[in-house]
Amino acid sequence: MRRYIRALALCTVFAVFSGLYVYSKLFVSVGGNGPKRVFIPPRVPGAGRGAAEKTGPQSPHWYNRYIMRQRGQVEAGGGGGVPSRPEPPMHLAVVACGERLEETLTMIKSAVLFSIKRLYLHIFAEDQLHANFMEALESWPGFIRSRFNYTVYSISFPSENAAEWKKLFKPCASQRLFLPLILKDVDSIVYVDSDILFLQPVDRLWAFLSQFNSSQLAAMAPEHEEPRIAWYNRFARHPFYGRTGINSGVMLMNMTRMRSTFFKNDMTSVGLRWEELLMPLLQKYKLNITWGDQDLLNIIFHHNPESLLEFPCQWNYRPDHCIYGSNCASAEEDGVYVLHGNRGVYHDHKQPAFRAVYEAIRQYSFGTDPVTALLDPLEEELLKTTHTYCGKSHTLFTKRLAHSLVNINRKAPRGR
Repeated sequence: MRRYIRALALCTVFAVFSGLYVYSKLFVSVGGNGPKRVFIPPRVPGAGRGAAEKTGPQSPHWYNRYIMRQRGQVEAGGGGGVPSRPEPPMHLAVVACGERLEETLTMIKSAVLFSIKRLYLHIFAEDQLHANFMEALESWPGFIRSRFNYTVYSISFPSENAAEWKKLFKPCASQRLFLPLILKDVDSIVYVDSDILFLQPVDRLWAFLSQFNSSQLAAMAPEHEEPRIAWYNRFARHPFYGRTGINSGVMLMNMTRMRSTFFKNDMTSVGLRWEELLMPLLQKYKLNITWGDQDLLNIIFHHNPESLLEFPCQWNYRPDHCIYGSNCASAEEDGVYVLHGNRGVYHDHKQPAFRAVYEAIRQYSFGTDPVTALLDPLEEELLKTTHTYCGKSHTLFTKRLAHSLVNINRKAPRGR
């Protein structure tokens, strides 16, 4: 009897250890580099259910997606380290109506040429311009196209007041006021007028978002630096921001905050959301505003100054900053970052320094040497403008541009 019990105990111990050995072989293989975990594919539908199924993939479709995702991550990361998600793009919006096609494409060209991170372009244009935009952008070389995606939108305003909004100031200019309500899935965006030229990567402007405090939701530059020649403090018949007002040609917006904030105003004792605020403001001030949507923004931020971050005038450098002598201190120190050719100065001869920069970027051919094909010809043209006040400050126009050129031909075809 004792022998039988001993034999049974030995058999039981042997069976347990054999089971453990088989289990370890199934799940762990030992090699020169240590233990390697084995991936267990999902169960086929209809198979027995157990603990492994509850914690693993639920269907072959999930498994296929998993394999494809992992393959892409390994290829992107070289097979080592922890794979990371692609960095989200910077969002840039512009509105183009009338004869603004070429000007807008030149703005986009400057943004794409100098930017480091990828861009997503939101182009709002009259319907007859859509095909022209798409044809032009799709014709750009692949190494340039790989830097951005885009969507072309129709111009749209609230239906009950569409005609009134469209004719406010310049055609379609007030479209910018409705970006937070149209682009509901976009968190933040840089809006620029079509007559903007980037001389510095958009990335630097985008970085202002990280400087917002908890109450700030937009950033713009002052309308003027010098109150003695400023417009708002001398002529405005409505409230405006700060000492000299703000210019909305370059506007950085955290649209998530704009959609959720209740704005103080001079029409009600309670705050109003963005979509509730615009039309009452227009109705109250439409006989007193000269610059349309920009005036409405000045009124809004006059009552909500804590919501606005001011960035230096070098990010919105206009003829006003040099036409009577240089009065933009930040540009004098570091150069012009963003050029704003308002009043049509890219297309007439009133401010030849501004026109020279526009023509240099417009005529630049993708893939050619940026120094000999862009910077050198521009500097030569600017020397012809020194008879004007803005031309006397021509070194400010190229100071940062020279640094930005290093990004132009990254990933360009070899041999160019």
